[in-house]
Amino acid sequence: MKTEIIFISFITCLLGNFISTSQANEPIRILYNERPPYLPTAIPGVVTGLTATPTSLAFQQSGIPHIWEKIPSIRQMAILQKNKGKDCLVGWFKNSEREKFSKYTKAIYRDKPAIGLALFSNINIESGLSVKEVLQNKQIKLLIKKGYSYGKYIDDLIRETNPSLVAVSVENLNMVHMLKVERADFIFMAEEEANGLIKRAKFSVDEFKFIRFSDMPAGNKRYILCSLSVEDSVIEKLNTWIERNVSFQ
Repeated sequence: MKTEIIFISFITCLLGNFISTSQANEPIRILYNERPPYLPTAIPGVVTGLTATPTSLAFQQSGIPHIWEKIPSIRQMAILQKNKGKDCLVGWFKNSEREKFSKYTKAIYRDKPAIGLALFSNINIESGLSVKEVLQNKQIKLLIKKGYSYGKYIDDLIRETNPSLVAVSVENLNMVHMLKVERADFIFMAEEEANGLIKRAKFSVDEFKFIRFSDMPAGNKRYILCSLSVEDSVIEKLNTWIERNVSFQ
């Protein structure tokens, strides 16, 4: 009987070590949606771009097993909130709500100051005004994505001014199509993304205009967000790589 107990304990210990090792080697899912110039798929299984490239290098050169998986952005945040696996998102902004259910790395990229994108023919909105002045004008409709952050400055002003909103769940490409059929007057966007997005929507860049605001601060920083199931040691490895290889002007 004693020998059987010792044997069972030995097997239990081996299984425990195997499960622990398997969990440690479990690849992290890096979730992304197709979003040039931040996250375009170069070839099947290879994602590059302004935020994808430093993310890939950080994981690869830190020796962290990972796989890329394409998932719509609105589902990505829900997956992180459920915390059922080791998942990371690429290039998202930081805000207090997201910090409740995710772990952030240091910033991997910083945008240029945000712009508004509008139809060239739209006479309701022009450059030169402050963000607050535009949002306070109830005749101007702002198109936003549900559950999306436009950075603290814009998010705070949207809450403060309660502008005329059209809120949708579609990706930015579809939002450009909505602008084209005049469902709204403008959308906030990173300048880096605008021209490529218009071309992907198969419109002419000349049909649109960039709205530049008099008070828009420096661009938002973008981070890697990970579920709470991702070990702190992984975040530390990523941060070490970022500190050594990423810098902003």
